[in-house]
Amino acid sequence: MPAKLERHAEQLSALGHPIRLSILRFVVQGGAEGTAAGGIQEHVDLPASTLSHHLKRLIDAGLLKSRSEGTFHFYTPEFPSIRALTDYVWEDCCKRGKAKCC
Repeated sequence: MPAKLERHAEQLSALGHPIRLSILRFVVQGGAEGTAAGGIQEHVDLPASTLSHHLKRLIDAGLLKSRSEGTFHFYTPEFPSIRALTDYVWEDCCKRGKAKCC
């Protein structure tokens, strides 16, 4: 199986959980400057340990990055990785000629 396919399958698997998809959307909305862990926790209403598990899964999948500033942790979207995933889903759109292109 090609490495690109395996990587994208891992990313989609990480996004297959509703909480992680919600976290990713929230962090993307926060932009490149990042979203504080406390803001994410408030958004999804989870205990810190459970949130950490979900954030780690998104980081391991290459969809988020983290940085520390003092005692605060911020999460930023990995825009190139997210774009590569969505491009991969759409790259062969309509190539078999069975439907009009989107």
